[in-house]
Amino acid sequence: MVETAGAADVTLNGSRRKGAPEIADDLRRRIRSGELRPGERLPTQAALAEEFGVERGTIRQALQLLEADGLLSSRSKGSPPRIATAGPARDEPQPTMVALAPRLVEAFHAPKVRIDAVCMTSETLMMALGEPLRLIHEGRMRPGNIDVRILLPGRDIDLAFPVPVPAPDHTVSSHRTHHTDRGDGSERTDQQAVHQRWLATRNAQGQVLRHNLRSLRSSHGIDVQVTFRALPFTPPVKLYLLNEQEALLSYYMVTKREEEIDSGTKLEMYAATGTQALLFSFERRAGHRDRAFVEESQKWFDALWATITSDLTLS
Repeated sequence: MVETAGAADVTLNGSRRKGAPEIADDLRRRIRSGELRPGERLPTQAALAEEFGVERGTIRQALQLLEADGLLSSRSKGSPPRIATAGPARDEPQPTMVALAPRLVEAFHAPKVRIDAVCMTSETLMMALGEPLRLIHEGRMRPGNIDVRILLPGRDIDLAFPVPVPAPDHTVSSHRTHHTDRGDGSERTDQQAVHQRWLATRNAQGQVLRHNLRSLRSSHGIDVQVTFRALPFTPPVKLYLLNEQEALLSYYMVTKREEEIDSGTKLEMYAATGTQALLFSFERRAGHRDRAFVEESQKWFDALWATITSDLTLS
């Protein structure tokens, strides 16, 4: 038995009608991109119903969703609502792994997507990109261009973290010279072991992220650019810049913990947690303070990209 869409679910040309959440997403994208500007009135419900090929009740539901987000001013009887003049109040900061994915989904609604990131590894970004990529593969969004630039620590720099914890009776620098048996007759310092572990993680996650994005070229014909450059220092924070409209910042929390370096070999080290650190959001449209933060963060990133960073090979 072949299932067919009901008459209420398709338009006259046979395409599937959008529901209220999808219409809200479309209007939200127009507001975020500046196509619909703060203070302007939305088109009438009748005009929107005709544009989307739905009943006015569906449009009313979509507008209620936008009002709940703080994107629309209160509606007055007989007049369409206006776009809110200030950005919606954000929820309380959430762990990076929870908060980043929905922000990326919103950013990927733009026709041209630009993501800039500064981080120790691309683990969080790699995982969070799974949601917008899923929506692209499902046909629910399709940006025309995706440009991702990522700054990661260079392979040969002396990292501030992760580093081995020195023995109590040694100086702070002792972890750089203490030797461990690799099991094959050779030796390496604990510092080298920790560094190589981080480097392998950095490279593997970056390669997966690049592959997942570049695959959109062949599967969907989307123009995708993914570029990495090497930082000459250890970033104490992770920063994500979305379409030059939003800056997301979280702090690397350095903790002391024991982790496995080689098979069966554990080492106590100072390492940072990134996925659970709180992510703070700043939006250009949310006011002068947030606008300044986004603009200065973008200038900082662009300056690093163009000056003291170098080419990075994920190997």
